[in-house]
Amino acid sequence: MMIAERTFSSGTLLATALADSVARDLRLALVERGEALLAVSGGSTPRTFFNVLAQRMLAWERVTVTLVDERWVPESHARSNAKLVRETLLQGRAREARFVPLYAASGTPEHAVPEISARIARLPLPFDAVVLGMGEDGHIASLFSAAARFNDAVDPQTSALVLPMHAAGGIEPRITMSLRTLLHTRALYLHIEGAGKRATLTSALHDGPIEEAPIRAVLRQARVPLRMYWAPTESVA
Repeated sequence: MMIAERTFSSGTLLATALADSVARDLRLALVERGEALLAVSGGSTPRTFFNVLAQRMLAWERVTVTLVDERWVPESHARSNAKLVRETLLQGRAREARFVPLYAASGTPEHAVPEISARIARLPLPFDAVVLGMGEDGHIASLFSAAARFNDAVDPQTSALVLPMHAAGGIEPRITMSLRTLLHTRALYLHIEGAGKRATLTSALHDGPIEEAPIRAVLRQARVPLRMYWAPTESVA
């Protein structure tokens, strides 16, 4: 697939450029369709990007934001991706955006799949932008190769919008969008920082099984160019 690569000297410069690009995608959607839909990743890497994007001039009241995956913890929990989004992205001008979380007050992700799937099905898909992160093991969203539902999650023919995931050695269960859902987008980004993640991506560009690096599933199935933003050092939030 085509990869449009941009490299920055710092994570802070990367965050600014990425926010500018995503904001352009959202503005275009607002002009063309009157609404915009954005899916973002959690974890520590996007914090500065979220802070910067929140400052961009947009008709945020017509923007919907959701997550590509979620740890199965309540929003009050420090590891909640929803908590991160609410505290960093949905601030200032962006406070008016509509947020669709992937967590529900159910005992397990398995029990909540019908409810979360219904939320996603009601969104005005396709996404206008999806911003993925990647772990040093090559996983994206919560698509861990050792998880029981991995093959279902990366199956291009799956009808599942979201699936429960239990990563080997994971602290908590998770719920994730299927790869087919994630790739149903007009713009696709990969935001990575640090030499280790760059090395993982470089290795994934060579032939090999998806199980060794789930990012390969993105590289092989994406229908739009992957816009890769990388910096050798992480931004300081």
